[in-house]
Amino acid sequence: MTPDWLGLTGRVAIVTGAAGGIGGAIAAELAGAGAAVALLDRDGDGAQARATALRAAGATTFATACDTTDEASVRAAFAACRGALGDADILVNNAGILRPGPLAEIAIEAWNALLAVNLTGYLACAQAARPQMLAKGGGAIVHIASIAASNPQPRSGAYSPSKAGVAMLSRQLALEWGPEGIRSNIVSPGFIRTPLSESFYQSPGILERREAMLPSRRIGTPQDIADAVTFLASPRAAYVNGAELLVDGGLDQALMELTPRPGY
Repeated sequence: MTPDWLGLTGRVAIVTGAAGGIGGAIAAELAGAGAAVALLDRDGDGAQARATALRAAGATTFATACDTTDEASVRAAFAACRGALGDADILVNNAGILRPGPLAEIAIEAWNALLAVNLTGYLACAQAARPQMLAKGGGAIVHIASIAASNPQPRSGAYSPSKAGVAMLSRQLALEWGPEGIRSNIVSPGFIRTPLSESFYQSPGILERREAMLPSRRIGTPQDIADAVTFLASPRAAYVNGAELLVDGGLDQALMELTPRPGY
């Protein structure tokens, strides 16, 4: 095996939502594989802190604030990334939010605000990355969706519809931009323990009950997602386009195991 087995040395990657648990892990893994990484987040200070830590470990990084719901902010951020690191080869659409609420009560304003981040922002970033990728002869886009894209998550407002939209957006991008050399795939996490979800696991019994549901018998980590993203972003996945990679410890396969049956 060659030292640069993934073929990412010298590649330029942009990661949105990079100040968070999953986004930070993705940025670190791509940097560790040899890519120069631009960290984008609405929390510009958080992105900068992560970029500084990666640079201290020898990585080539750049960080800037970016509101993915604002086209002007996206264009400015991607132009700044290009100026600092060069044209992008890789885009990881990771920025996302969750706003709980039953559909009977959720305000349309709240619905639209979530879709603006979780879906429309993904398209805006893909559009901004496309000219840079075309200048390099192609590229790879990896979108972070969720198992909630195919399994409705109740009382979570627009979250499941937004992630289902991401799944179809990725497939459509694969179809339309594939002939131009741009691949588009999704990673769908399930049961990942992050700072955002940590409060769930502080409730008595939740960790044990969730682990018991999973064939892998453990809750996932941001590193699990970062590993999958890095593969899909790399030339090793050159013939993977329009695909979904479930990273959920087997949860999606557990329906019949969790269904009560006589004698079991």
